[in-house]
This record gives sequence, C-alpha cells and structure tokens, in this order.
Amino acid sequence: MKNKKVRFQKLGRIPYKKAWDLQEKYFAEILSVKQANKEGQEEQPTPNHLLFCEHTPVYTLGKSGKESHLLLSEAELEKKGATFYRINRGGDITFHGPGQITGYPILDLENFGLSIKDYIFGLEEVIIRVLKYSGILAGRSVGETGVWIDIDKPQMTRKIGAIGARISQMVSMHGFALNVNTNLDYYNYIVPCGIPDKGVTSLQKELGETVELAEVQNLLLKEFESVFGMILD
Repeated sequence: MKNKKVRFQKLGRIPYKKAWDLQEKYFAEILSVKQANKEGQEEQPTPNHLLFCEHTPVYTLGKSGKESHLLLSEAELEKKGATFYRINRGGDITFHGPGQITGYPILDLENFGLSIKDYIFGLEEVIIRVLKYSGILAGRSVGETGVWIDIDKPQMTRKIGAIGARISQMVSMHGFALNVNTNLDYYNYIVPCGIPDKGVTSLQKELGETVELAEVQNLLLKEFESVFGMILD
C-alpha cells in the first residue's frame, strides 16, 4: 500500500538538536509500521514527513567525516555562538545557520518507488530547478553530492546546496541545505564537505541582493511535488 501523502511542517528557526530529535521520532515511527507490516499484522500505510527550518549556527559532521575538518576549538566555537554535533548521516562536515533553508524529508522511499541513488538525485534535482527560477544554472559534480555552480570552470566551482542523508530499511532522514541569505563567513572555519579546493556560495551572493526566504520555500515545495510525485498535506 503506497502512500504518497507527505505531512509538511515549517518549523522556523530552531536549535539543531530539536530538529534532529523530531526526525528520529518520525523515523522510528515509520520503521515501526514497516516492521509490523512485515510481521503479517494488518497492513498500514507508512507515513511520510517533510520538515523545513532554519538553524541557529551549528556545524554537523557525518559518519565518514574527519573532526580535523572543523578548524575551531570548543572555546572558539562558543565565541562564535556556534555548536557542533557528530551525527548519523553520510558525508563530511557542513554548516547550518540563519538564512539557510534546511530540509528534512523523512520518507518511506518505497512509497515513491525510489532507489537510494534516485532519491539523492531527486533532492539535487529539486534544488537545481529552484535555482533556475532565479536564472542560476546549477548542476551536479561527478563523484560529489550536492548542487554546484560553474562545474565546467574548476577554479570557479562553488557549492550552493548540500545533501546528506541517512537511509535505513529504505526510510530516509536528514536531507539538504540550500544557502539563501546565509552568512558564508562560517564556512571559513571548516573544510566544507571535506572538499578543500571548491568554494561555497549563496543565492544572495550570486544575485547581489537579499532573497525572500518564504518565496524560495514555496518553490522548493512545488518542485518536491513535481520531482517526487508527493501530495503535500
């Protein structure tokens, strides 16, 4: 029984741990329904969730990341008003903060007929399509997840959207981060995504003006519906 309905929540600006705890709760609930269905109890559709938020400044390090890619001590982190978490997604280190849209799809990928590769490709596609509305041509970099600008110009290539997911039993959590009006200075204190030779950018930097966050969120929702065939609730 495939359920393409997705409960959407806009959480506003919240601490990272609060959003992570909420993700873990929904993730566990979906796995519980899947397990009950496997055990032959009455089959129930698995729920799906999509969370959008901004975070207070935080650095997160994925399972394959190196702590040496964080270039700040604990005291320096505190001075900059930032926190640090080692978390259970793939990928290396990244930054989340105000002016950035962070999206957490907690989905049963089987509801949408997706492989893991298709899912990651789809997240990138959503961001690529949203950037096109602003006249920004972005794309993928071979062997590196995320969304990039000027991929064909190695000295100018820069990342505008990061992807990092955890997928277990075809259920996803964590997700993407799109730099809209993000303070890019925070990236000076890490090796972003473990890639030392490529820069980081934002919509604001590319367009030379502050961008309305709500407008970008609405475009993201539109493209999530289009790319994944979701029915947002």
